[in-house]
Amino acid sequence: MKILHWIDDYLEMAIGICLILTISVVLSIQVFMRYVVHESLSWSEELSRYMFIWLIYLGISYGAKVMRHIKIDAGLYMFPKRTRPYIVICGDLIFLIFSIVVVIYSLKLVNRQIKLEQVSPAIGIPMYLVYLAPAVGFFLTSIREVQTIIYRIKKLKSPCGTNEIGQE
Repeated sequence: MKILHWIDDYLEMAIGICLILTISVVLSIQVFMRYVVHESLSWSEELSRYMFIWLIYLGISYGAKVMRHIKIDAGLYMFPKRTRPYIVICGDLIFLIFSIVVVIYSLKLVNRQIKLEQVSPAIGIPMYLVYLAPAVGFFLTSIREVQTIIYRIKKLKSPCGTNEIGQE
């Protein structure tokens, strides 16, 4: 259970930190090689690009976990205060549906890439690993959105929950 709790709390953050550190190290080595040694690495920019793609999609999941995605507060304040929590939950449901749709179409794209057996030019890794990033990121986002919706509904049912639910 401790592992599941750790995964729930830190999965996206831990992977994100590792990706950022690796990108920084790889690009620093590339800068050193290019400007000090006067030789360029053929693989560093491609690897950094692919890690950055994974970082972005895991970041979407992290944003959903901490409930900090972009929303238009001005639009939310157009509704009466009592209905705002329900509007926020509806927005979360729409984002959940969107996440599931992205996962479905991403998996179709990954399946196509597996059949094509395309590899990246510099590193030679299968391209389906890059195309897998949206599927994994939005799958985790779907899980986080379900957690968020459950949290908001519980908060809605609590006696003092209606005051803060729309402002998170």
